[in-house]
Amino acid sequence: MKTLADFKASLNSAQPATGLSVQLKSLWYDGKGDWPKAHAQVDHLSDEASALVHAYLHRKEGDISNADYWYRKARQMRPDLSLEEEWERLVLQFLNK
Repeated sequence: MKTLADFKASLNSAQPATGLSVQLKSLWYDGKGDWPKAHAQVDHLSDEASALVHAYLHRKEGDISNADYWYRKARQMRPDLSLEEEWERLVLQFLNK
């Protein structure tokens, strides 16, 4: 999977594509509307990439103080973007890794 369009099209599938990073798998479940499953993918991880996705998920949940904690763990600031824009930016970031 190389493009945002491909990733979005994969949301029509019942399962995420094999070979996705844990961060992309989390974003895939979030894109499917399954926040708990998205959160479960990264909740137990402490690397910066997972912390960034974790931060986004808590921001989406509306738990801003928890989101800001995870943004700090990811060494980033909470972006001034819509949730959709942040989701797309994250997908692109992890597709390009």
